[in-house]
Amino acid sequence: MPIAVYVLGLSIFAQGTSELMLAGLLTEMSNDLGVSIPQAGLLISAFAIGMLVGAPVLAAVTLRWSRRRALLVFLAIFLAAHLLGAMTSNYWVLIGTRVVAAFVYAGFWAVGAATAIGIVAPTARGRAMGILAGGLTVATIIGLPAGTLIGQLWGWRSAFLGVAVLSALAMIGVATRIPNERAAETPDLRRELRSLINPQVWLSYATTAVATAGLLVSFSYLGALLTNTTGLPDAWVPAVLGVYGLGAVLGILVGGRTADTHPLHSMYLGFTGLIATSILLALTAQYPAPTLIAAFLLGAFGFGTNPTLSSRIFGLAKQGPTLGAAFNISAFNIGITVGPWLGGLAIGGGLGYPSVAWIGAALGAAAIGTVLWGRVLDRTGTVPTKQPLVEITH
Repeated sequence: MPIAVYVLGLSIFAQGTSELMLAGLLTEMSNDLGVSIPQAGLLISAFAIGMLVGAPVLAAVTLRWSRRRALLVFLAIFLAAHLLGAMTSNYWVLIGTRVVAAFVYAGFWAVGAATAIGIVAPTARGRAMGILAGGLTVATIIGLPAGTLIGQLWGWRSAFLGVAVLSALAMIGVATRIPNERAAETPDLRRELRSLINPQVWLSYATTAVATAGLLVSFSYLGALLTNTTGLPDAWVPAVLGVYGLGAVLGILVGGRTADTHPLHSMYLGFTGLIATSILLALTAQYPAPTLIAAFLLGAFGFGTNPTLSSRIFGLAKQGPTLGAAFNISAFNIGITVGPWLGGLAIGGGLGYPSVAWIGAALGAAAIGTVLWGRVLDRTGTVPTKQPLVEITH
C-alpha cells in the first residue's frame, strides 16, 4: 500500500479528532463562552451542516485543480479555522469557524478518497478506503479522549490548538507524499454529473445513509443507556466505549480486506450482524455482560461495512469519481444526522433507551433491502451496462 494512503489516513485522524472532541468539551465551552450546554451543543450541529454540503460543493469547485493542491488548501483553511476558534471569545464567530472547518473537512474526504483510489490497483480499493476510514476510527479511540483530556487540563482552546498542530503535520505529509497531478483524465463537471444518472448510484447512497443511521442511532445514546438502563457507574462508560472502539478497529481491518473480493457478502454479513447486535442490545440492555458484548459487536459490524460503502461508488460512477465520492460523504453525514434524531424522538416519546436499538435493527433491515433492490435492477437490465454494480461480485 503506498505511503500516500497512510498520509491521507493520518490527515483524516487529525481532522476527525476535531469532529469528535467537542462531545467531551461542552461543559467547559459553555462556562467559558457564557452560553447554555444546549447552545454549546449547536457547535456540533454546525459541524454536521458544514460536512453535509461541503463535499459536493468543494469537489466541483476544485475539480480541475491538482489533488495535492486541493488537499493542501483544505488543510490550510481547516488549520486557520482552529486558530481563529482558539482565539475568539465570540460564540457566533466560533459557530462560523466550525461550519468552515467542517466544510473543508468534507472536501478533503471527497478529494482524498478519489486520490487514494487513483493511486492503488482496483483490487486494493477497499483496503485503501479502510485505511482512510481507519483514521476516523483512531480519532474515536485516541483523538476523542485525548482532546477531552487536554481540554480538561488546559482549557478547551488548547484542544483546538492541538488540532491545529496535527493539521500542520498533515500538511507536511500531503506536500511531500501526495503526487502533484490531476486525475488520469481531464476532469469534466458535466461528465461527472452524467455518471450520477444511474439508479444504482443513488441506491448506494441510500444504503450508506440508512446503514450509518442504523449504527449511530444506538451509538449516540450508548453512554446514556449504560448509566440509565444497564445501571453502570459513570466511570465505566469510557471503558465500554473503548470496547466499542476495539470492535470498530477489528471491523475496519476485516472489512478492508473483504471489500474488494466479496463486497456484497461484506454488506449482507455486516448489516445482518448490525440487526442481530441491535436486537441483542434491545433485549439485554439491563444486563452488563451482554451489553458489553453488544457494544463490541456494534463497533465491529457497524464499521466493518464502511470500506465497502466507501469503495463501491467508484465502480458505479466510474466517470465521476470525485463527485461520486463527494455525495457519498454527504450520505454518511445524512445518516449521522438522522440516526440520533430518530433515537431522540423515541426517547422523548417515553419509549426508553432500548428503543433506539430496535430502530437500529429496523434500519439495518432497510439497508439490506436497498442492496437487494439494487440486485433486482441489475438482473432486470435497468442499470446501464457500462457501470456494473461492483468490480468483483464474488
